[in-house]
Amino acid sequence: MYAIIEADGKQYRVAEGDTIRCDAAGQEPGSEISFERVVLASGGGAHVAVGRPFVEGARVVGTVVRHGKTKKILVFKYKPKKRVRKLVGHRQRYADVKITRIELPA
Repeated sequence: MYAIIEADGKQYRVAEGDTIRCDAAGQEPGSEISFERVVLASGGGAHVAVGRPFVEGARVVGTVVRHGKTKKILVFKYKPKKRVRKLVGHRQRYADVKITRIELPA
């Protein structure tokens, strides 16, 4: 059983027990998070439900494991012959979410 969900403008293929890294910065570690935007769901075998644009009644539930930040990205802007230089750093926040169950419509 697997599903393709849409979260934060990206699509993830998930199964029960998988861990994904998404932008769920507002959730506390240990709390449940629900993804209702299921694009495709498979219950196993040949049955595959394709959404138009989403599968009605399907949702994926996960638990926030931890929060973190990615490696620092340095953005350097430079204009030649003008003495203009700007260096900015950025670290994207993320949350590791462990998928606990996939609920499909009957």
